[in-house]
Amino acid sequence: MDLNHDTGDAVAGWEEVVQSLLTVLATRVSTRVFRREFGSNVPALIDAPMNEANVLALYVAIAEALERWEPRFELSDVQVQGAAGGAILMTLTGTYRPKAHIGDLSTVADRLQTVRVLRDRVENWSLSA
Repeated sequence: MDLNHDTGDAVAGWEEVVQSLLTVLATRVSTRVFRREFGSNVPALIDAPMNEANVLALYVAIAEALERWEPRFELSDVQVQGAAGGAILMTLTGTYRPKAHIGDLSTVADRLQTVRVLRDRVENWSLSA
């Protein structure tokens, strides 16, 4: 169980995982004082040109960060799109593994999930419909 970053209410289950995904992807590596390795290289790549090399680097940054920091979401697909106004939309598809953080890597058979993360030009990160 965790606290919702926006409302302060308790969140658990899938909602907690979604919040964690957003936190991992939005946090630059080396910015957490007592855990410098936490986060991802995604923020460093957001303003890079959308050429093949940088899009591939973005895919790798997403996959590496989620594999290391969020075991409850087993990533199976990433799609990246440019959106209006210079925003970027990342669609993450994977399997929800509710007890992976305690070592149980079993999955729930029907729990394929999709999360759409939007990052705008002023570094606001949000979930997208």
